[in-house]
Amino acid sequence: MSENKTYTAFEGQRRLASGALAEVLGELKQRFDASENFSILVFEDQAGQQVDFDLRGTLEDVLARALPAPVRTGPGRPRLGVVGREVSLLPRHWDWLEEQPNGASAALRRLVDQARSQDQGSSRVRSALTAAGRFMSAMAGNLAGYEEATRSLYAKDRGRLEALIAGWPEDIRMHVLRMVGNCI
Repeated sequence: MSENKTYTAFEGQRRLASGALAEVLGELKQRFDASENFSILVFEDQAGQQVDFDLRGTLEDVLARALPAPVRTGPGRPRLGVVGREVSLLPRHWDWLEEQPNGASAALRRLVDQARSQDQGSSRVRSALTAAGRFMSAMAGNLAGYEEATRSLYAKDRGRLEALIAGWPEDIRMHVLRMVGNCI
């Protein structure tokens, strides 16, 4: 789980906590220790996917299970974040790469960066809409206007979406709008 991801926890229709994983788990652990009979749903905000955490043991135990394992080191330049991997290309591709200034690796990095910058806007919008759709399905699937709100979301009709979810519980409505952000 990446350190730049955020998480949001709901108890029923009420938002309990939102933020970095360690912050959210700290809040959930306190509530879990106070009463093991509470039902929560935790979402990874960037993907809109529901995630589960084992809250038994100490907070340190919970964090050790949930936080990412240390990054493995191997071939490449670890201090620079470079990890060696295999790339399969045809001989004509290798020939072209060898002709490029600064070598094949630099040319591949430039090509990837160029493709990412061209696709970044549409990819970001698509990811935000998908995440919001997943969250809406889990938290609002039984609420009035859900189907039409989903259609409005994917049609990128923010005004209609806001009107359709106006009667939803505030925390759910606000979270949907936060997930969508400026994408629509």
